[in-house]
Parts: sequence; structure tokens; C-alpha cells
Amino acid sequence: MKMLSDLGVIIGITLMYSAPLIYTSLGGVLSENAGVVNIGLEGMMTIGAFAGATVAYFTQNPWIGFLAAGIAGGLLALLHAIACVTFTADHVVSGIAINFIGPGLSIFLTKIFFDGAAMTIPLDLDNKIPRPLNGLFSSISPTNPTMARIVDALDSIFNQYATVYIALLLVLAVWFFLYKTKLGLRIRSVGEHPRAADTLGINVYRIKYLAVILSGVLAGFGGAAMSIAVISNYRAALISGQGFIALAAMIFGKWKPQGAMLGCLLFGAAQGLVVYLGSTSLNISSQLLAMLPYIITLVVLMGFVGEARGPKASGIPYEKE
Repeated sequence: MKMLSDLGVIIGITLMYSAPLIYTSLGGVLSENAGVVNIGLEGMMTIGAFAGATVAYFTQNPWIGFLAAGIAGGLLALLHAIACVTFTADHVVSGIAINFIGPGLSIFLTKIFFDGAAMTIPLDLDNKIPRPLNGLFSSISPTNPTMARIVDALDSIFNQYATVYIALLLVLAVWFFLYKTKLGLRIRSVGEHPRAADTLGINVYRIKYLAVILSGVLAGFGGAAMSIAVISNYRAALISGQGFIALAAMIFGKWKPQGAMLGCLLFGAAQGLVVYLGSTSLNISSQLLAMLPYIITLVVLMGFVGEARGPKASGIPYEKE
């Protein structure tokens, strides 16, 4: 019966660690469906994590910090859009630059705002993102041992930060936006055949700018979901490859919101397994456990990248005739 409780714990940790990846991966979906490759998600996620934790600390309001993280990520994405859309720079080179700017600027500003410290001051429980369903099942006290285990499992699964529920709702919102609205159709048409879209009167540059900036906003939210919810502060190693994992999840999901979410849940499950195994009596090296999510990323990329096909014009600079 203990297996039920353990399964609930693993699923709960999976959802918690998947949420930051889902935000960021959805940002990649929007950007690449508009034809702009965005490997700068890591940098945008990092600046969002810093801005979210810093603003939440000084304002004593996690939601203001969360919004500030989106703005910070969007501003960094604006640089990527200017380079790739206006100046037709190589998308990969620009993304690499963003991945240097984001962490570098974050640690520089951290030292300025926090008297030379390499991390922000931790948030207290009142200034973190809340858990709206906290205690929903804990008041239930069944006498049956099996039911008690089920209640414990449900409590572990549903006792999540609000950012988890927002991330899951955003998957549905982004899917509806891309496939059921006129603007979403224009984004996808620009990513597939920008010149044809241009001949139909669609402002290709404006659509690309919009999609890239939105991708930065979502990546910023992903960073804040990490620094204001999962962890209580920002530090240099906080993101450490999460943006690249989100990018891999997007590719795994074939550039679709629902597919990207499944990829993020897969990587979140790997992280949940790592945390769970680390708390057991099994004698497994902590370094080996820490490698597991990244090994899964490599395996997924090797297995799916060859088959995956993104938007036809993704990564190709567009110049109006």
C-alpha cells in the first residue's frame, strides 16, 4: 500500500518541476511556429528567474514578481527579435548570445541589488507563489488503510503551487490561440511560407516580433515559476540547462503545445524520480541521479530529432522584396 503514497509523491514532484519547463516550452512553440528559432530560452528563463525573485522580495508580492519576470523575459526576447527579424542575423548565433547575456546580466544585477551577494535573499512562505489546494485532502481521515493511502497520494498530487495550474491552462490557451484564431493562423502561415503570407497582406515582421516577444514572456514566467515557487530565491545555478530541456521537449512534441507539455512531463518525471530515489535508502550516487534528466534529454533528441520536422521557414531570415 505504501506504493500508492510513493506514486503520489512522484507525480506531485513531476508536476512541480514540469511547470517551469511547460511555460518555457510554450514560448518556444510560439516563436518557432512564426519561423524564428529561439535557443535563447535558457537566457530568457534565467533573467525571468532573477527578476521574479528580486521584485517579489522588494515588493513582498509574488504575483508582481511573476509579472516582472515575464516583462524581463520579453525585453530580452526583443533583442533576439531585433537581431533576427530586423537585421536578419543567424538565429542560432543570436540565441547563443542571449544565453550569455541572460545569466551574465542576472548575476551582475544580483550583486548590485544584494550588496555583492551571488544570490537573492530567500523569500519567506508568505511571499512565495501560494498553493491554492493546500490541505484540501488532509482534512479527510478515513479509517480504511487503503483509502488513507489514496488520500495521501491525492494530497501529494493536488497540493501544487498556483503556477502549476496556470501552466496547464496555458497549454490549452496556446493551442486554442494557434489553431482556432485568425492571429494564430497568421503566425503559423508566417512560419511555413512568409512570402506567401506577405502577398496576402500579412505584416510578416510584426507577426515575428509578436511571437518572439511572447516566447520571452513565457520563458520569463518559467524562470519565475522556478525562483518564486519551487525555490525561494535566485542563484547562478538555478536554471542550469532547464531552458535547453524545454527546447528539447518542444522538439519532442513536434512544435505543438500539447506535445511540448507531454515532453515536459517526461522530463519532470525524470526529476521526480531523482528526488524520490535520493530520499530512499538505495545506495545510488547523487552525481549519477543528477545526470538522469539530461541523459533522458539526449536519448529523446537522438530518437526524435531525425523524425521531427518543424515549420518550413523556421530559422530562415526573411527579407521583404
